[in-house]
Amino acid sequence: MMFDQTLQGHAGWLDLPGTAPRELSVARWHANAGGGDSVLLDACTGPTLDVGCGPGRLVAALLDRGVQALGVDVSPVAVRRTTARGGIAIRRDVFDLLPGEGRWHHVLLADGNIGIGGDPARLLRRIRELLRPSGTVIVEVEQPGSGLAEGQARARTEGSLGQWFPWAWSDAESVPADGFFLLWQTERAGRWFACWERL
Repeated sequence: MMFDQTLQGHAGWLDLPGTAPRELSVARWHANAGGGDSVLLDACTGPTLDVGCGPGRLVAALLDRGVQALGVDVSPVAVRRTTARGGIAIRRDVFDLLPGEGRWHHVLLADGNIGIGGDPARLLRRIRELLRPSGTVIVEVEQPGSGLAEGQARARTEGSLGQWFPWAWSDAESVPADGFFLLWQTERAGRWFACWERL
């Protein structure tokens, strides 16, 4: 996987048709949680599932706070990186059977992971199955006014191009969150976040 190279610390970009390439926040992924991450961490007071956990900074930070947390990622490199920093993670697709279905208090979709699968409506239907009633999903979103875009993306590093895959990006107002109630949205350190409660 092309993302595995960034999970090993290599600089990378996300190519999105019609827009300039976006530099991936590789340094932030590998650093300890900080800055805008506090919004995500403060919103999690009970068992939390971090979907697309990457190298596990949020999982490790939640465990340090005494919050039960599990990372999920399709990348074996991500799972190894998470466990190496003291976190707990499993290699699994979010659409596969996961531990604790219907009982998680919180689900995190940080670092643009609302894009997983290229269909935010389908992804949030799946997240709703994972959450307990009144559980919350905390999502890192685009800045207001960005709208919703669904299409293809491609990860690349210096001299290497990955394959195109389905991806999406959205601001809070445009997220298709049927079965959820928007509790809040906020900005911190140049990043935007929103939280929905499962109805």
